[in-house]
Amino acid sequence: MAKSIVGIAQTNLQVERTIDELQEDALIPVSEISVLIPESGAKPELGSVKTTRAPEGASAGAITGGVLGGTLGLLAGIGTLTLPGLGPLIAAGPIMAVLGGTAARAAAGGVVGALVGLGIPENEAKVYEERLKAGGYLVAVRVQDNEIADICRDIMKRNNLDDVALVSER
Repeated sequence: MAKSIVGIAQTNLQVERTIDELQEDALIPVSEISVLIPESGAKPELGSVKTTRAPEGASAGAITGGVLGGTLGLLAGIGTLTLPGLGPLIAAGPIMAVLGGTAARAAAGGVVGALVGLGIPENEAKVYEERLKAGGYLVAVRVQDNEIADICRDIMKRNNLDDVALVSER
């Protein structure tokens, strides 16, 4: 059964280090890593420039044009979207597909609905939403194996992410 490990970072550097270590130490493919970042008007500066183009076929108005710098640029499905109560967000990975699926879903469920869809209990999803509103960066990784889940949780804790939780997906 798939599991997700979720945590909240406070800085760009925490996000970058966590993603790098998830890939290098736990051998997690970028397609299984999600990041959700409140957009403050500037693109996140996540380390040295590693680039990718936003994938074709993303919803109109939900694409970050051109190139993003840093590790975030390597993640799949990068785009921007606006959710009620949170404003503009940069999203990457599987969470982008959940949030960007339809405008109606985003308006109805927002981040809480997307996180519940990943298997996070609603009360915990509300905590993560509040942490995003306060400027935090959500990092989530999907795994199949308990041993890899433990390694990912250790990586997040080692990088001082807050509210690190392991949840079983539905």
